[in-house]
Formats: sequence, structure tokens, C-alpha cells
Amino acid sequence: MSVAFTKEDSAETAAETMLPDRPIPAGPNLVTAAGLAALERQLAQARAAYEAALLIEDVNERRRQAANPFRDFRYFAERLRTAQLVPAPTSNTAVAFGSTVTFSRDDGRVQTYKIVGEDEADPKAGSISYASPIARALMGKALGDVVSLGEQELEITAIS
Repeated sequence: MSVAFTKEDSAETAAETMLPDRPIPAGPNLVTAAGLAALERQLAQARAAYEAALLIEDVNERRRQAANPFRDFRYFAERLRTAQLVPAPTSNTAVAFGSTVTFSRDDGRVQTYKIVGEDEADPKAGSISYASPIARALMGKALGDVVSLGEQELEITAIS
């Protein structure tokens, strides 16, 4: 059979399975100790998934199955390479990277978030990125301070 009739070496198939890199956030890659451990775990999972995909015999299926894990592997390898471990805050006098801060909003809602790195942020689980607008507004502020965020005012009620 002529190579013209096989798809496994075609540029089209290769292009279908070469995914673009995941975007890397601008700025420093600050992480907590837990965030660093999570990046290491995610890199190991991506590596394992990629290695498993490489065992698939059909070349086209192998390319398809390996695309996502290989992209994730590249992303987590780069995030680990650039990670800057920030020690836990030693004082609760001001909001800092790694602090857990509780604040009340104008509308009466009370929210608590830990300020962490971008890869470990999960607002539903109670953590926000240090680069988020709320975290940027709160950083460096003390207990009782009121900060404006758009049309809202946030009052810091606890820092731990």
C-alpha cells in the first residue's frame, strides 16, 4: 500500500493532535508549600498519563490520547521550574500571601479566603489567587481596614 493512503504519517493527523500550550500567567509564579506539592503531583500524573498513552499501538489513537497529557506535562514542568516558594506569613497584623482573610461586604455577606498562587486558587474551596482583584486590594491591609473594590467596600474582620 502506498504511503499516500495511510493517515498515520500525515501532517494533517499530526496537526490534529498537537495542542497549543496552556497559557502561562504573566508575573511571578508564587506558590505556598501546598501549592508546590500540588504542582509536583500534577506533573507526575501528567507524566503517567502520557507514558500510558505511548503504549497504545495504533499511531493515530496514540497521538490523540497523548496530546492532552503531553500539553499538561509541558505546562506543569514549566510551572515547577518557575515556582517561587513563599513561606507562610509569620504575623497576622497584615494580609499577605498565604494569609487567610475574612471580610464583610456592604451587602452583609461575610467571606473567607486564603490567598495563594494562581495554580492552586479555587474560590469554591476558599482560596483565591494573589493576582485576583480582591487579593490585590486586601494585601498589606490590617484588621478593621476598609478597602474599595469597584462600588463595593470590604471590611477586614479577621486575618490568620
